[in-house]
Amino acid sequence: MGIYLNPDNKGFRESIHSRIYVDKTGLISYTNELINTLEKYICVSRPRRFGKSMALEMLAAYYCGSYDSTDLFKGFEIERDKTFQKYRNKYDVIYLNMQQFLITAKKQEMTDYLEQVVIADIRKAYGDLFSEQETVLANVLEQIYVETGREFIILVDEWDCVMRERQESEAMQKQYLDFLRNLLKDRNYVALAYMTGILPVKKYGQQSALNMFYEYSMTNQKMLERYTGFTEDEVKALCEKFDMDFAETSSWYDGYMFKKYQHIYNPRSVVEAMRCQDFSNYWTSTETYEALKIYMDMDFDGLRSDIVRLLGGGRIRVNTRSFQNDMRNFKTKDDILTLLIHLGYLGYDSGTKEAFIPNKEIVEEYENAMSVGGWSEVMHVLQTSEKLLEDTLRGNSENVAEALDKAHTEIASILTYNDENSLACAIGLAYYSARKDYRLIREMPTGRGFADVVFLPLPSVRKPAVIVELKYDKTAQSALQQIKDRQYTQALESYAGEILLVGINYDKDQKEKRHSCVIEKIVK
Repeated sequence: MGIYLNPDNKGFRESIHSRIYVDKTGLISYTNELINTLEKYICVSRPRRFGKSMALEMLAAYYCGSYDSTDLFKGFEIERDKTFQKYRNKYDVIYLNMQQFLITAKKQEMTDYLEQVVIADIRKAYGDLFSEQETVLANVLEQIYVETGREFIILVDEWDCVMRERQESEAMQKQYLDFLRNLLKDRNYVALAYMTGILPVKKYGQQSALNMFYEYSMTNQKMLERYTGFTEDEVKALCEKFDMDFAETSSWYDGYMFKKYQHIYNPRSVVEAMRCQDFSNYWTSTETYEALKIYMDMDFDGLRSDIVRLLGGGRIRVNTRSFQNDMRNFKTKDDILTLLIHLGYLGYDSGTKEAFIPNKEIVEEYENAMSVGGWSEVMHVLQTSEKLLEDTLRGNSENVAEALDKAHTEIASILTYNDENSLACAIGLAYYSARKDYRLIREMPTGRGFADVVFLPLPSVRKPAVIVELKYDKTAQSALQQIKDRQYTQALESYAGEILLVGINYDKDQKEKRHSCVIEKIVK
């Protein structure tokens, strides 16, 4: 065993022996299918805390030929796969954590330092097969392959750290990408190359230096959806085991979605919630809100308005294709929004091509980012939202209408009411504090239409459900009547208790009081 060539299996061993381990070994059956095929180049990008390094440690433990890992995988999904024995411990593995090289290289060129220390490690096992003067890693591996026929599984962690931490140095980025291309592309010694990072493969113009890679990103994880985070069934099993409320877990950590798996949970945060027996924001344990604030404050036309719509529970259509897969070259607000998707600050629906704020944990990150300046109007609306909710629950329709007028005045410079959708976003923002006790559902299917906004109390909360119907240049009474006529309450099948029916109208032609409201209470 070495440091970079065939490292030990300690990382994976510690994972499976931890108090909480969710079996993701099925990923190996997929990578086995790709060995020595045209699809053997895999680039998986996900946000921090989504298990990227753990997956690499698992792959290293499985493929590494320096030891027998049979016992490590005993009882796990991959053990039942037909390819388990065929590829287990059959390869030399090279494991490169690019973040470590970037930190340790200091004044030396990062790739020069990498080649120096990795070649020195390989020399211990294969030093008699290449010259002592050889300094190019690709040449070393090629010579080993020619002499022995030995193929390599190459695992690269934090592949994009140069793009993220040397944003200003495009020359360094290009040199680094050229190094990776020379190391990996069209090389006979590569049986499989698996890279992970936060960003997809960096583009230059319309091309990529690493165009042989198949990308699996937060805009499309393809066949790797169920290995991206925790699935709904996995989280339900954890909630049962640790006696934690599943609905509240969903409210805090669900919201990422793909084509097949519509509910993907942040795995690190779920583990922490189960382990600590406490629902909280664990995002900040590995990243501060300043990272989000930098992008929120960028001056792209319409970006601030989009952020407000997202905070109000709305969705924003995003063109993700123009993004250059770096953190510096932005041309449109869509590039910023796409970056936030890759960073995990937004969820993405590839079917509708819309972005949204996924859950309560991420909502708090936006609140933290806005609290330090530049968003005073929105923060004032958020701070007064608790009083608005109290007035709604008391049935005080006049106070509700007055509060909505004030909220509209606060955010009018950012968000303009153009239609009922704009109004729904503003209402969602005005009722921001409700998310502590409620699950906010926009456009909830009811069987006879869609309820504009529904506040469904969490199981531990003893408060009435709230159904809000919105009208634009009509009447609040007509909004209330629509809730009754279309029997929206029937959509709350699993809910028993009080329900508040709230009709709200915004009249753009009135000069003073533009919002009107009626509230009615029923018992289901």
